[in-house]
Amino acid sequence: MSDMATGPAPRKPWFSRLSVQNWVHLILGGFVLVVCGCLVVGGLVLARMSDRTTDLVDRIQPARSSAFQLQNALLDQETGVRGYALSGDKAFLEPYKAGKRDEQQRIARMRAVLGDEQPFSDDLNRIAAASARWRTLHAEPLIASARSGPTADSAARILESKREFDILRSLYGTQQQHLDAARDRARAGLNNARVIRDRAMIALVLVFVLTVVSLSILFNRVVARPLTALAIGSGKVRAGAFRHRIEVHGPSDVRTVAAAVEDMRSRLVSELEEAQERESLLAQQAEELRRSNSELEQFAYVASHDLQEPLRKVASFCQLLEKRYGDELDARGKQYIDFAVDGAKRMQVLINDLLTFSRVGRVHDSWNSVDFDRALDRAAANLALSIEETGTTLVRQDPLPQVTGDPTTLTMIWQNLIGNAVKFRRPEVPCVITVNCVREDEQWLFTVQDNGIGIAPEFSEKVFVIFQRLHSREDYDGTGIGLALCRKIIEFHGGRIWLDPEYREGARIHFSLPVSPDAARHPAAEPAAPAPDPDPSGDAT
Repeated sequence: MSDMATGPAPRKPWFSRLSVQNWVHLILGGFVLVVCGCLVVGGLVLARMSDRTTDLVDRIQPARSSAFQLQNALLDQETGVRGYALSGDKAFLEPYKAGKRDEQQRIARMRAVLGDEQPFSDDLNRIAAASARWRTLHAEPLIASARSGPTADSAARILESKREFDILRSLYGTQQQHLDAARDRARAGLNNARVIRDRAMIALVLVFVLTVVSLSILFNRVVARPLTALAIGSGKVRAGAFRHRIEVHGPSDVRTVAAAVEDMRSRLVSELEEAQERESLLAQQAEELRRSNSELEQFAYVASHDLQEPLRKVASFCQLLEKRYGDELDARGKQYIDFAVDGAKRMQVLINDLLTFSRVGRVHDSWNSVDFDRALDRAAANLALSIEETGTTLVRQDPLPQVTGDPTTLTMIWQNLIGNAVKFRRPEVPCVITVNCVREDEQWLFTVQDNGIGIAPEFSEKVFVIFQRLHSREDYDGTGIGLALCRKIIEFHGGRIWLDPEYREGARIHFSLPVSPDAARHPAAEPAAPAPDPDPSGDAT
């Protein structure tokens, strides 16, 4: 029932479906249409003015000029006839003959210019008829009479001819009045056309200006304003006002873009809320993890002391047992006591190593700039006895840079790597350990290379796992935690460590550390070829 009552959605007007391109085409089409209309109106006005000018210049004025010349030709005829009749001098007949020729030419000219237009055609016909009648009835008889000599009625005939010619004068006077009236009408029409032209030009300029302003306002309203609103809304969202809704009215494609931006904004708001919730949850979890780590560290510290005390007691009493009852024990009994003492001591070493491993990565409070050369010197000093006893040679090819980190744990890297190289040396070959450093982009790449027994490539991952050993305790002592500790320290400082499997003359271990932001330029900072990186896991125990 509610659907039936609601009915179909109202249909949107046709212009709401237009895009920006459609509106631009529509506005340009309207502008072109107005310009064409202005050109048509201007052309009509100019054509009318041209017609008035043509009528005046090409018809009326030539007709008036020809009418004056026709009058002169008729006057020449009348003067010539009268002179000849009075004097009998044939020289007076020349103007008469020339006037007759000119009369025909001027009548033909006026007929060509004026055509059958009234009243000019009737005026011209009456003048031609009156002229012909005057010549037939008066001019020709006077000429014939004058040739035979003057007669008594010559004066009367001349007077009669004059009266007849006066009728002809009145006819071309009427013609002249008609031509003057036509000239005045043509001039008035031309002036009127000029006024209309001026007004039309002003009106066309106003229409053109109004059209440009109207189309500009329309373009600004339907295109520029929605685009500006979209840009402002997007700018607010970009500035951080993610709650600001983007609602734009205008062309269909602008509305489509606005809807897409609004949808993107809604999704960003939704994801931001989810991210904030996750961040809050992560903060809670991080706080819980810090609390748990603190408790674990306290537990490990307490447990280490609680475990080491009975171990020291076991070792002490076993040693006392051997000292007091050593004469009464056989070889097997003494061996059992040695096993117990050795096991207790190894358990103490293992507990201390575990404590050291667990403390790596706890805090950043002790981080500062560390001279890696001095860190290597401290490690070598800690291992001075074993280095001296084995005759090991430590070669430093490049000066080592300054790095940022914990001085103690960074020294432990060198101590473990150098200690491993000394431990796993070849008995018959003098031990040589080479250390060098190069810079690759924003990382320092360090290499520790020895000529010892080496590490098989298939164990390149295993050597960096805690408590993983490649040799028995009878061959090499240790807990198998050294390289695992190096890996944890290096990764905690933002680097990585790996074994070079292509090196067969011993073991070659690479590790990297970030370049300090304030580090001075270092000789090792020149570009170098990238070191092999087969596996980020690494080397020895």
